[in-house]
Amino acid sequence: MTWRCTGIRWNDGVPAIGWCAEGRAERGSPLAYGQRLAFAARGERRCLGVRRAGKRTPCPTAATVPGRAGNAQCPECARLDRSFSVAADTNAADPRTYRVYLAWFGPEMVKVGITAEERGPARLLEQGAVTWTWLGRGPLMATRRTEELLRAALGVPDRIAYARKRAVRVHLPTAADRAREVAELHA
Repeated sequence: MTWRCTGIRWNDGVPAIGWCAEGRAERGSPLAYGQRLAFAARGERRCLGVRRAGKRTPCPTAATVPGRAGNAQCPECARLDRSFSVAADTNAADPRTYRVYLAWFGPEMVKVGITAEERGPARLLEQGAVTWTWLGRGPLMATRRTEELLRAALGVPDRIAYARKRAVRVHLPTAADRAREVAELHA
């Protein structure tokens, strides 16, 4: 049996490497800070399919994904994933509850965003947020409008480039200074 790596996932604030295998339930290998990590990659990279509502549907063609590709999906599966993307607003009838947040990544580097409430802080951890605050909750389109209103009113973006976030991580201010900057925007 071949297990495929699905990437890093967050579960209750703990990072884990995700794994999937045909006909088996997905599983994760929890990661601890400073833990040694090694595994072998063999053969061609294959599309991981589409994950929706906690269940993975395999790629119907088991398409090969180029080794240098930025994601682990073939174009068709990526298109299907995108069809229900919150960022694309293509599923306005999504019945889930969403939360609006302010995320802090570094000095004067705050963004506003939304995430499905069921994900808890996982989305913020995936983005590399150092600290954050919840601002509200509600249906998708209401939280999307709130996000846009706050973006304009506070003068904060809804995206921050990974390179910028990474560059400031080595020289973060104290926890009190970080909390103060988020609290000022929250107020």
